[in-house]
Amino acid sequence: MNAYERMTRRLKGEPVDRPPNFDIFMTFAARRTGRPLKEYYVDHRVLVEANLRVIEDFDIDIAQAISDPYRECHDFGAEIDFPDDDMPLNWIPLLADLDDIKQLRRPDPYTGKRMSDRLEAIRLFREQVGGEIPIMGWVEGALAEAADLRNINNIMLDLIEHPAWVEELLEICTEVEIAFARAQVEAGADIIGLGDAVASLISPKMYRRFALPYEQRIFAAVHEMGALCRLHICGNTNRIVDDMVQSGADIIDLDYMVDMAAAAARVGDRVSFCGNFDPVAVMLQGTPEEVAAATSHCMAIGGPRSFSAAGCEIPMHTPPANLHAQTRALAGLTA
Repeated sequence: MNAYERMTRRLKGEPVDRPPNFDIFMTFAARRTGRPLKEYYVDHRVLVEANLRVIEDFDIDIAQAISDPYRECHDFGAEIDFPDDDMPLNWIPLLADLDDIKQLRRPDPYTGKRMSDRLEAIRLFREQVGGEIPIMGWVEGALAEAADLRNINNIMLDLIEHPAWVEELLEICTEVEIAFARAQVEAGADIIGLGDAVASLISPKMYRRFALPYEQRIFAAVHEMGALCRLHICGNTNRIVDDMVQSGADIIDLDYMVDMAAAAARVGDRVSFCGNFDPVAVMLQGTPEEVAAATSHCMAIGGPRSFSAAGCEIPMHTPPANLHAQTRALAGLTA
């Protein structure tokens, strides 16, 4: 059974040879190439090489064109700093003042420098592993993108002080993310992941107003193209898990502080949950035995449609032995 078949059957709750491993890799994958981190962010060939390497080394079941949250932001016109061997930085918000929205120009995913680079990564993945390993593209959620453009502290105040302005910005972001998602599916993505981490910092009422409707629209566009949807909101989402299910996502990531057993008991027949052991205390700092135990536990409580993953990105300095422990634990599970 190849990874694509494993994913497809797991989504339906059908028997598989082992649960799929959908860990998210960024900096860890980049380090496997031996190149400076900057190259991972600016050169799709390095990103593809890095992800194919972790797939081979650790039996990962997904090829992912994910790197950082600033691809769309960069092509909107923000100044993004790329240190030689560190993560990208956005020091000055593009929308420093509310009136700056009047000059905001929507980027084209086919010509934007960093957005088109992600398209190239997906095309290269398609050439290398298409049909055998699911390929995941990525977009920012509208609220997450608004935070990137405006600065997270500013956008939090804007939600209270200028809600109509925020909704105007969210409309712009949603249009861009839909176009970007469609372009990635056209390039060969089987799944579109959507990152909306800022949504875990607001109330359920605010989530239902400022995040959920826009996630729904983006996912509806992805489904219209025939691809799957994965929702990633890191942090404590216990209060909004049931709302997240309404997004239309096929796969929902749960971070380690979320009660996965309770979520699966309530709505596990309607969606596949992915997770959710602690990426730091367990995967980075734990022993192989602790990783194996956590992996098996999450699969036991997640139900027959659940996918294995740490609650968020695999940390850069994770011991390879711990990832191998996850692999061995999954190999011992059948469903």
